[in-house]
This record gives sequence, C-alpha cells and structure tokens, in this order.
Amino acid sequence: MWQFLREYLSAPDTIGAIAPSSRHLAASMTDFIDFDKARCIVEYGAGTGVFTREVAAGKRRDTTYIVIEQNDRFYEILRKQFHGMPGMVLIHGDAGNVCSFLREQGFEHADYIISGLPFTSLPRQVSHRILSQTQKAIGIEGIFTTFQYTLLRKAFLEQYFHIQEIVRVWRNLPPAYVLHMKLQ
Repeated sequence: MWQFLREYLSAPDTIGAIAPSSRHLAASMTDFIDFDKARCIVEYGAGTGVFTREVAAGKRRDTTYIVIEQNDRFYEILRKQFHGMPGMVLIHGDAGNVCSFLREQGFEHADYIISGLPFTSLPRQVSHRILSQTQKAIGIEGIFTTFQYTLLRKAFLEQYFHIQEIVRVWRNLPPAYVLHMKLQ
C-alpha cells in the first residue's frame, strides 16, 4: 500500500488512487468476463496487480492476457509477480497503443478490456486517444469495463460507448463505480 501511495503522490494525474483496489472491486471488474470463451483479454493500468490476479486466476491457459502498465515501478512489481505465467503478455507501454499490441499478438480485437486508468484525472486528449483506440480494439463484440470514483466523466464515456451496466462498489477505498460498456 505504501508503494501505491508513494506513486500517487509522485504522479497524481496518472495514478488515480491513494490505495490499491479492493478484492470486491476486482470481482466486480471481472464479472462480465466469460472466461470459458475469452481468447484475448487486455488490462490497462494494472498498478500492483489486483485485477491482474483475478483475471490470471480465472482465465484458461490458452487465453492471451495482455497487461499494459506505463508506470516504471508498477511494471517491475507486475513483472516479478507474473513472469512466466502461461498466456500473459506484460507490456511496459501506453494503453493508447492497444491496437498495435493486439496485432503483435495476432489479434484484431480483444474480447474484453478492463481498465484501471483514472479517466477523471487524465488530460482529456489522452483519454480521447485511449478511448478511440479502445473502440477499435473491442470491435462490435467486445466489452470494455472501467471503474471511476465519480460519474463526472460518464457523459464523456458515453460519447464512445453504450453503458450496459453501472455497479456501485462500496467495499473499496474510496467507493467506486464500475461501468460495463460496448460500442454504440
């Protein structure tokens, strides 16, 4: 937790929380994933790996799981935790390049993309680039799931996706909203 707080204090515009997500939030974030059918799952902003552990535990061995983390320290934590895990591709990079990362792994689209990125605090143009790429990356069949601490960017997200469900997760610090979305 102290590592997470230290990273937040050093970069509050790119690290959206003061503490790692709870297991309750992780469960809600992965509720929509059909692990039996998923061929490719992507995660943005994995942080210390709370959602990553949930997906890694549920996915099939032959499912490709692309985890994208831009923060240097968090990337190293993830690399140490998940090195050698079957089907996992850990990328030290920008979620705005998701389509390139998918193509490198032989996929046109991801079945599911989950995001821990703080769209409320990211600059609008950065959010636009990531969300535009996400639209292409999920295609017409995929599901994009993100969480936010407020619904201030709900209308912004609705410019890109149709929100299928919003779930309030109270057992998280702070409480969060999970948004499950598809293309419009």
